[in-house]
Amino acid sequence: MFVQFESITMVKYLLIYRDSAEPRPQPSPEEMQGFLAMWGEWFEKCGSSIVDGGDGLLPTGRVLKPTGVVSDGPYVEAKEMIGGYSVIQAESYDAAVSIARDCPISKIGGAIEIRELAGYN
Repeated sequence: MFVQFESITMVKYLLIYRDSAEPRPQPSPEEMQGFLAMWGEWFEKCGSSIVDGGDGLLPTGRVLKPTGVVSDGPYVEAKEMIGGYSVIQAESYDAAVSIARDCPISKIGGAIEIRELAGYN
């Protein structure tokens, strides 16, 4: 007897980690180790749903404007900043939200913007 399973299409989502632009004290080495352990546990729990674990972003950068002018960035007047990202794959937005709920960023008060990738490549 042959059993045919329906193919599940996985979609990629970008998790954009946002936090207040207000300066915070640097975490202690022990706090940082605990935070990194939470990330490791989340990666392990998510398994193959994590396409790219991403990285944190430094608070410096450059902005290239359409006119070709380059200025320092990110914009200093922002009330929040993007602190990092990850790329996941899931069956739907609801499934992506479920994965994001356990992300360590949410445990320290950060917001997570979830965006579906267009799939151009």
